[in-house]
Amino acid sequence: MTDMPVFGAGIWHFATYKDRYATDGYGPPVGLLEQIDRAGAVGDLSVVDLNWPFAGYDGTLDEVKAALARNNLKAIAITPEIYTRDFVKGSFTNPDPAVRKQAMELLHQATELAKDLGCSYVKLWPGQDGWDYPFQVNYHDIWNLALDGLTELVSAHPDINFVIEYKPREPRVKIIFPNVARTLLGIEKIGLPNLGILLDFGHSLYGQETPADAAQLAIDYGRLFAIDVNDNLRGWDDDMVVGSVHLVETFEFFHTLRRNNWEGVWQLDQFPFREDSVQAAKQAIRFLKAVHHALDRLDEDALAAAQASHDALAAQRLIQNVLLTCLTELGDA
Repeated sequence: MTDMPVFGAGIWHFATYKDRYATDGYGPPVGLLEQIDRAGAVGDLSVVDLNWPFAGYDGTLDEVKAALARNNLKAIAITPEIYTRDFVKGSFTNPDPAVRKQAMELLHQATELAKDLGCSYVKLWPGQDGWDYPFQVNYHDIWNLALDGLTELVSAHPDINFVIEYKPREPRVKIIFPNVARTLLGIEKIGLPNLGILLDFGHSLYGQETPADAAQLAIDYGRLFAIDVNDNLRGWDDDMVVGSVHLVETFEFFHTLRRNNWEGVWQLDQFPFREDSVQAAKQAIRFLKAVHHALDRLDEDALAAAQASHDALAAQRLIQNVLLTCLTELGDA
C-alpha cells in the first residue's frame, strides 16, 4: 500500500458565492479567518491556496498565519487576483502600459508573500487576458506581451515556482492560454525552469481535452507542477464536487499521475454554491481516498494487456470493478 496523498483546497471553497442572479450571495459573507477555520474543520486537508489581496480582510498577516497554524494548515500557493475590474482588458496583455505595470507590481507583491508563507508556487490565472470579438486584438502582439510579462516575472524570482492555470474561456470569450498544448508552447518558448502548468481537471474537461492525456503531455515536458480537481458537465466550468460526474475519467487522470510517479498535492477547486462547504470537501476527499486505494489494487499487468490490444471493454471491466469496490468498502466514512 502506498502512502495517502496530501490533500489541499483553494480557500475560496469555503467562501460565499455570488452569480449574476443571486447578486446578494448564496449565504452570509464568510471572512478569511473563518474560511481557514472551515478548511481546518474538514480534517483531511493539509494545505490551502490563498488569494491575494485578501478580499474584505482588514486584519494582519500574523493573524492569517495564526489561523493557519491553529488549523494545522500551510499555504501551498498564492493566487494573485489579476482578473478583477482593474484588469478587464487583461493583465499581462492590457493595452495600457500603466495597467500592465500595475499588474506586475501586484504579481511581485504576491510572490514575496508566497515566499514569506513558505508556499510551493504562485498560481497565475490570467482570466482577462484574451479577446471577445474577431479583429479585437493583434494576436501577435498580445502573445508577445504575455510571454514578455511572464519572462520578466518568473526570471525575477528563481527561488520559487510559478504555474499557469489554463482555461478555454470565462471571463474572456477566448483566454490566451486555453489548453495544455498552447500553454506548453508558451512555457517552452520562455524556457525558464521554474515555470510550469497547474492542470485544472474541470478546465481540461470543459476544453474538450482528455484530462489524462493533457496530464501526460505536461509530464512528458517536465511541466506539470500542480493540479486542481473538481467536476463539471463539460459545457461550463461548474466546479462541482470531484467524482460527481466523471468517475472513470477522474480515475484515469490519477492513474496517469501514478504511472509517472507524480507526487504533488491532490488539490480541490470546488464551488459548493448550495452545499455545505465542509461536507462538500469531505465527500470529495472520500472519493479521492477510494481512487488512491483503487490505484493500489488495480491489476496493472491486465490493464497493460488490454491497452496493448486497445481492448476497451476489458479495460473498462478492470476499472469499474476496482474503483466501485473501493468506493463501496469506504461506506459513508
